[in-house]
Amino acid sequence: MKILKSSLDITVRFSETDPMGVVWHGNYLKYFEDAREKLADDYGMSHYEVYNYGYFTPIVKTELNYKSSIFFGEKVRVNVILERHNAAKIVFKYEVINLSNGKLATIGMTTQVFMHVKDRALELVKPDFYQSWEEKQNWIEA
Repeated sequence: MKILKSSLDITVRFSETDPMGVVWHGNYLKYFEDAREKLADDYGMSHYEVYNYGYFTPIVKTELNYKSSIFFGEKVRVNVILERHNAAKIVFKYEVINLSNGKLATIGMTTQVFMHVKDRALELVKPDFYQSWEEKQNWIEA
């Protein structure tokens, strides 16, 4: 059994900071997206694969809790864990660690749902392809 998790190291770019040199709060969602894409690639379920099965997975809920600041030029590690749920949703949990000082900078969560590409209808049960993928993962909760 395994926990579905991944990590991504990022160096903060100048364009991601505000006039004080602090990472602008909205950029944490970009960091989450980058880590989520890496996890999807690591486990064989990219956005393109989901789309090829006829689905979008829009984000319907986001949570961010800021713990400490990150500044231009610092390195961070974004850790992401995919939670397993019985409902037709995909939930990721994140933590952003400032590698320059070891401090926890941010924690967060995103929830996505399944939507049909053709008519943009919400899927109320997990699609078959996703259930099959989950079974192949043999994962446990974190």
